[in-house]
Amino acid sequence: MYFAALLARTEDGWQASDTELDNVETLADLADLAREAAVDDDTVLALIEQEDAWFGVVRVDGEDDPRVFVSDGIAAGRSSYGAMLVDELIGRDDSDTEDLDSLNLDGTEDGEPEPAEDEDAAPGSEPLVPRGPVGDPGILSDLGVTHRELLALDGDALSTLADALGCTDVLEAVR
Repeated sequence: MYFAALLARTEDGWQASDTELDNVETLADLADLAREAAVDDDTVLALIEQEDAWFGVVRVDGEDDPRVFVSDGIAAGRSSYGAMLVDELIGRDDSDTEDLDSLNLDGTEDGEPEPAEDEDAAPGSEPLVPRGPVGDPGILSDLGVTHRELLALDGDALSTLADALGCTDVLEAVR
């Protein structure tokens, strides 16, 4: 099960809204959703978490390209939304992945999950899904969360991030 929220920075602090990811199939879709929530083209954070297995942060600043951090590439790669983020980060395109129609977008595929194929992949076959964090660990540095703090998060990471950003009450209101 996923939890997803958008945090939009304003002059008065942060505004949060929970968000449905039903129509999100690509990082560009998620960035567009975040831009719609933006106040005066300011920063929007899309936070995604799957049952404490992994979390992701997508940062959108105006029309700039989104920046992405995923806490665990292998765990995220086993879920539809996590795979979408990881695929973008490692440069795997849609032709390298399963058709999204075959996925149950609650975070599980039909049947048993396939084991990660990163260990046995032949050199040059396809990009490998990295173990552990992937993406930009400095994504929140200017907002008060250092890359070391971000890399050290586990468990209920989104609550810890909200504490550090000063928006715990706002995030908890939509949880």
